[in-house]
Amino acid sequence: MRLVRYTYPNYRPLVSAPDVLTRSPWTGLEEEISRLFAATNGGLATDGRIPVEVREDAANAYVRAELPGVRREDINLELAEGALTIMATRKQKVGDREETFSLSRAVSVPEAVQADKAAAAYENGVLTVTLPKAEAAKPHKIAVN
Repeated sequence: MRLVRYTYPNYRPLVSAPDVLTRSPWTGLEEEISRLFAATNGGLATDGRIPVEVREDAANAYVRAELPGVRREDINLELAEGALTIMATRKQKVGDREETFSLSRAVSVPEAVQADKAAAAYENGVLTVTLPKAEAAKPHKIAVN
């Protein structure tokens, strides 16, 4: 299996070049921890985007999305025109009121997938979508005589 791509919203480099020699190594760690807690709400990105990982092997393409605290019933998936759209809502009680967070992400997938045989599993806050490739897209062995 090979990693096709991994995307995470709001990516930025950990260290800028001029600061490498002048600052403490702990400063970068403190900044990253502060950024992590400022940019998330219970593990979900506050900008409404879902971190995903897309992988593929000879038989399938896989999309893995992190959705901590989201109920299985609140996840909607749609596969159309070479894109998998993941939509989720998360309800969280804050004091005496309830807040709702909406998340969505569209990910391009290989064109040659069998949409009718796609499967999704959700376990421990991680959604895994398996998209079988069409027979024409799978590699075939050729015998040498």
